[in-house]
Amino acid sequence: MASARKGAAKAGKAARAAGTNPYIQRLVQDAALREEIRDALDLTRSAYGRLANGKAPAKALMEDKKLQRDLRDAATTLRDIGITLREGPKRKRKRRLGRMILVTVVGAGLALALSEGLRKKALDALFGAEEEFEYTSTTTPSPAPETAAA
Repeated sequence: MASARKGAAKAGKAARAAGTNPYIQRLVQDAALREEIRDALDLTRSAYGRLANGKAPAKALMEDKKLQRDLRDAATTLRDIGITLREGPKRKRKRRLGRMILVTVVGAGLALALSEGLRKKALDALFGAEEEFEYTSTTTPSPAPETAAA
């Protein structure tokens, strides 16, 4: 009975440690990572099946192109899994502010382009109000030259 309790205590301790392990948490949360692990396992199973088909392992490694491809793909996938685990979860970027600014700028541009009154108000605010004046000439028109009919 005492050994069963010790075993249960050890199992409970291991489960708590696994629950706080960031790698295990990542495996539980990331479906894409689990899919990559499944792919790597399938590739290694395929490679093992080709390796154990009856030929000498050294000969199979040197001559079997499919085996070489499976091993290369499995190694690449395992490397990607390691990189993914080391990097940690990718944080989602919040692009709300950038989108809000873009929508505001586009909306303001359209409003200025389509509304003549708003466009005049914006130009007046930027460059000052236009001075409107009437032009009156201070000079008198010169008399028409008389023709000499004498």
